[in-house]
Amino acid sequence: MEEMQARFVERLMKDAASDPQACSTAFAPSNIALCKYWGKRDAILNLPVNSSLSISLGSLGTRTDVRRIDAPADAVHLNGLEVPAELPFARRLSGFLDLLRPWLGAGALEVDTRNTIPTAAGLASSASGFAALVLALDRLGGWGMDRRSLSMLARLGSGSAARSVYDGFVQWHAGHDPAGGDSFAERIDSEWPELRIGIVELCVEEKPVGSRDGMNRTAATSALYASWPAQAAADLDLLRNAIAERDFATLGRTAERNALAMHATMLAAWPPLLYFQPGTVEAIHRIQRLRADGLAVYLTIDAGPNPKLLFRSSDEPALRAAFAGLRVADPFGAASPA
Repeated sequence: MEEMQARFVERLMKDAASDPQACSTAFAPSNIALCKYWGKRDAILNLPVNSSLSISLGSLGTRTDVRRIDAPADAVHLNGLEVPAELPFARRLSGFLDLLRPWLGAGALEVDTRNTIPTAAGLASSASGFAALVLALDRLGGWGMDRRSLSMLARLGSGSAARSVYDGFVQWHAGHDPAGGDSFAERIDSEWPELRIGIVELCVEEKPVGSRDGMNRTAATSALYASWPAQAAADLDLLRNAIAERDFATLGRTAERNALAMHATMLAAWPPLLYFQPGTVEAIHRIQRLRADGLAVYLTIDAGPNPKLLFRSSDEPALRAAFAGLRVADPFGAASPA
């Protein structure tokens, strides 16, 4: 496994510059997929079965600081707390750093990562986390890599991280190359200033089944999964057209259908995967009632219990009244933190 990843990294890094710095910092936004990534054609290189399309969450995401330290081992901090080296979070991060050490120089690193969204609760914190880490490492090593290459590096840490190295609308191309050289993300050159994403935080605890394990179980055991790639491809085309034409109804309907179709494949897995909680179902029914009453609001939901709302800025007061504590992201607003 490590050998395949190491060869892939070596090919990506062959033209990287080298201007080592003592420390660096970077921010990456979380992203919410409107057409979901669900299933891998290669688990080692994180190559997806289908292409996907996302929208970033503006200033909601991850800030990561990296500095060189005189110590026998890496030090990892998450949201202000030191993470013991034996815990899965620290092991996963250090394993990723090991892939890149030949281009980082000798010595241990201290990684301090802070999320402005809940961690491991279905809000894509691993996506923004690995994207921010890769952006910070690019600055620490002075590599000067282009975003396409950085998206492929981030993909090795977390598939959805390929999309979080950008903001706005982003498409992650599934590609066909078994070696992974054509599976990268790129920003869609289109802005939609009035578009808003609302986050209904029902649960901020870590999921009992992570997205990676849930995805693998679904692909291996769900009878409904066979229809997923074609569904995703059709939905992606509809979403791209909706973005180009500023067709909000089509954007919202397609994103909602895509999300619920993904969860249907999970329910047909064995053992079944049900990320929804009672509050999730109540929120879905409330969104549908609001829409039936004339409010243009749609939902999407990743592998977790927390729904995300798609709506326009003019409807924000009504949605805040309907969902107490709603967190609203403006994907095309003020610049994200450095």
